Amino acid sequence: MELRAFAEQVLFSETLEAKVQRITEPLTDEAPGAPQRVAVPSRPANLQFAARRTAPAMPKAESLKDPARRAVAHHIMANHELQALEVMAMVLLAFPEAPSVFRLGMAHIMFDEQRHTRMHAQRCQELGLAFGDLPVNAWIWQKACEYRSTLEYVAGLPLVFEGANLDHTVEFEQYFRTAGDLRSAAIMRAIHKDEIHHVEFGLRWLRQWKRPDQTDWDAWTEALHWPIRPSKARGELFQSEARRQAGLSDDFIERLLTFDEMSDTTPPPS
Repeated sequence: MELRAFAEQVLFSETLEAKVQRITEPLTDEAPGAPQRVAVPSRPANLQFAARRTAPAMPKAESLKDPARRAVAHHIMANHELQALEVMAMVLLAFPEAPSVFRLGMAHIMFDEQRHTRMHAQRCQELGLAFGDLPVNAWIWQKACEYRSTLEYVAGLPLVFEGANLDHTVEFEQYFRTAGDLRSAAIMRAIHKDEIHHVEFGLRWLRQWKRPDQTDWDAWTEALHWPIRPSKARGELFQSEARRQAGLSDDFIERLLTFDEMSDTTPPPS
């Protein structure tokens, strides 16, 4: 299967089943085509992006002892994973000139995102809520529409959103385990392990594309778009060892851990 066709299937299919369908045939990148951007991905009617602030907030901690609240959490996380999948498909179409080894590597990460979406949607269903029964937001997609290069993509999605998920997956694993939901906890542990590889992928390509005189930290922060800041790349239970496994330096990890957005003097764009 040609890589562009895979990206188009993910981005333009109007059913969830088609978007997350497993690809069993080998992928090739012989005809990447012309650059293409879309305003929003095609989705089924019940998963269209909702108006701002109409999607439910993420439940946490004590509330997750209620199976209905755990279902809401999986619903929100399924949408996060689906957005990440769609963003990756958009990047494949928007930057056909990127090296094939990068594009094919990202396709394999997309397989993980498909699996993550399926796991969250299935668990949501098992807890009594169908994926699509609640409004879903477009936060990840909207920020990705600002990427002007593959460097900005790896700085943004792998090193911010997936970087933060190194922490969030552990947080929710603990919440679910405390609630006695070992099935949900196992899902979060499996995704956590995948996210280590996803962050490593982003870091490897950041180092490939940054200026030789730049540190990893400087290249990363320079490529971020306001209001995304380093603080968005961490959660409450900071996972230093997972970041080391992903290849981040101790200096980078320390700067991320101690970054104070209140003292950041970088002005927002006018």
